[in-house]
Amino acid sequence: MRQKADFPVEDLVYCKNQLLHWAASHSHAIYLDSHQHDSAAWECLVAAGAQQLVEMPAGQAFGALEQLRQQRSADWLFGFFSYDLKNELEQLHSHHPDGVDLPDLGFFCPETVVSIKIIEGRYRMEIACLSGTPEEKAEQIANTIPTVGESSERVTLQARIPRDTYLQTVEAIRRHISGGDIYEMNFCQEFYAEGVKINPLEVYQRLKVIGKAPFSCFLRWEDRYLLSASPERFLQKSGQKLLSQPIKGTRKRGASAAEDEQIRTELAASEKDRSENVMIVDLVRNDFSRNCIPGTVKVDELCGIHTFATVHQMISTVSGLLPDNKPETALRALRDCFPMGSMTGAPKVMAMELIERYEKTRRGLYSGAVGYFSPEGDFDFNVVIRSILYHQQTGYCSAQVGGAIVYDSDPEQEYEECLVKVDAMVRALKGS
Repeated sequence: MRQKADFPVEDLVYCKNQLLHWAASHSHAIYLDSHQHDSAAWECLVAAGAQQLVEMPAGQAFGALEQLRQQRSADWLFGFFSYDLKNELEQLHSHHPDGVDLPDLGFFCPETVVSIKIIEGRYRMEIACLSGTPEEKAEQIANTIPTVGESSERVTLQARIPRDTYLQTVEAIRRHISGGDIYEMNFCQEFYAEGVKINPLEVYQRLKVIGKAPFSCFLRWEDRYLLSASPERFLQKSGQKLLSQPIKGTRKRGASAAEDEQIRTELAASEKDRSENVMIVDLVRNDFSRNCIPGTVKVDELCGIHTFATVHQMISTVSGLLPDNKPETALRALRDCFPMGSMTGAPKVMAMELIERYEKTRRGLYSGAVGYFSPEGDFDFNVVIRSILYHQQTGYCSAQVGGAIVYDSDPEQEYEECLVKVDAMVRALKGS
């Protein structure tokens, strides 16, 4: 049974910074930051220390997670699903190199869960711990001095796929589309560096400031790190309600208010972007229909334009109702939606086969999901995009980006969109 208590927050920014540094001192930690986004019930949610842990390769991973959930049915679980769990769900494989080498699935029951949220009009910090007392944990956090420590190198990323090869590959994918193999495919490329030394906290804080994303995440898994400024929700369950918010359509912010508004208008009117978005919405609706009550799957918002610190995004919202609130129903629904359609394509299985053929790097946690299961049986998971993955022991650093390829795609424009998406990570790693 967790001991719980809540404490006043005098300075939100400083308290969140202390909490991040305190969490990062544990070998297993997840720090989630909503940046005051209205879709989250909390401003910040943190899990630190592993009371019980499971990490598995694709094969029996979802079974191992279900067993852990049965053992901890009324407690918190935090963790991640890597993209390559597709190999457990379908007759697929992944043979490309993976420089970060995280497990395909990793979840833990945390020793301490901390949330910052508004209670009676003011921010308060709630601490729920399995060992020690909330007061002791609060003192540890309060005594944490959020200094970054040793500075990172200025890291320059290089492209895994040469520009000309990327352009030729997009043309090859367009031929698959014209031949009827697929309608749409998310094609990604890696920008990477080897043998570098970065301070994950310093880089994440830069990325947070640049992106201010609603599904921002810092993950430490021993000597491997995820530093994410994700704007996208993969899947949320609240009671019997299931919600997904796929993103398709990206534009860089303008230099002035007038230019910004013009770019928003152009994105909203883009037939290509709307076509990409609608195809993925149809895929999500199909995934939902496998487990939701017939007639309850609906599109709450279609192709809405949402503005973030560095980009405008076209986002749709799809919801549905599960037949009951049982843990096994919820996990089955999550599994049947994975990997998310916004990062695969349509039809999903054929798109994933072609992804393996044309991409040069194993995606790993990129285009997977990070999040949590709550004691009430609910869950919320992001899409791992706009992210840096780092293996501290080997110095391997990776930032992958991609976009949806449809028949109307222009290879040059698709490449430029990749550069827009990787810009925040490049700036965070260079210290600008």
